[in-house]
Amino acid sequence: MSAATTYDEAVDLAVRHEMERDPRIFFLATDPPDGLAAHFGPQRVRQTPISEPSLTGMCVGAAMCGLRPIFLWRNVTFGFGALDPVFNQAAKLRFMLGGQVRIPLVIRVSYGAGTGLAAQHMQSPYAMFAAMPGLKVVAPSTGEDAYGLMRTALLDDNPVVFFEGVRLSPQAADVPDTLGEPIPFGVARTARAGDDVTIVAIGHQVHEALAAAADLAAAGIDAEVIDPRTLAPLDTATVTASVRRTGRLVVVDEAPAACSIASEIVTSVCEDPAALSALRTPPRRVCAAPVPIPYTRPLEQAAVPSAQRIADAVRDLM
Repeated sequence: MSAATTYDEAVDLAVRHEMERDPRIFFLATDPPDGLAAHFGPQRVRQTPISEPSLTGMCVGAAMCGLRPIFLWRNVTFGFGALDPVFNQAAKLRFMLGGQVRIPLVIRVSYGAGTGLAAQHMQSPYAMFAAMPGLKVVAPSTGEDAYGLMRTALLDDNPVVFFEGVRLSPQAADVPDTLGEPIPFGVARTARAGDDVTIVAIGHQVHEALAAAADLAAAGIDAEVIDPRTLAPLDTATVTASVRRTGRLVVVDEAPAACSIASEIVTSVCEDPAALSALRTPPRRVCAAPVPIPYTRPLEQAAVPSAQRIADAVRDLM
């Protein structure tokens, strides 16, 4: 029997299952999910003031003392003021204290464009978090993967930033009500097998890439679509193995190209001698424009990748 019907419900179900299993887990949010709040009550699911910096610091301290906090920032931009406790404390303290403490903290954030919320609410800064040693960064594209990866995040003794795409929220998911299996970090998923070109896409862009692959198939181009699922650790082995076979690479990222995960993936391929020698054409990045995301719908659509842009990039490579 399926209990979760959407991506968001799948994530919340994973949280519920782990909270039922482990009484050390508690949940903070300015607006907690109704189902979790009703199920666990105000002692373990707490509505908080809008003060991400202080509350994030409290979560780091609670994790050091043996609890396992989850903090729902909502939009990732709300947490920019809380980067000091994340980058300077959560990411570093286990290392600096010689492993004497653990920091089992999960920070949930929404990200991405496509909902008309303008520049301050439509960003995809996962590369910034992935670049910080000590943090693990997750960006699932399906509710089923979100469930399994959230279970893994809540079992991990290190801080995890869990990115949830805003356009993925209503996507259908099929997750059983019984306790499901965790999905290990650092293992990519091949969303579509193909022989002519490798398309690596992040989060919501996996679905745009699959739509592009369907369009390309009608023209006789067989695209392989790879979903990294986690960005730190990043499964470069699956990507390079695919490129060695296809000889072509397109990377799709909803963040601007500069200093992006797309750049890191391209670099990992170019640093692999066998993959580099297999390339028939230079790799291509399909990324957001280097501008704050506009509010108006036509400009917003022009600023971020789409299935059409991905298909055009592949056709150029072919």
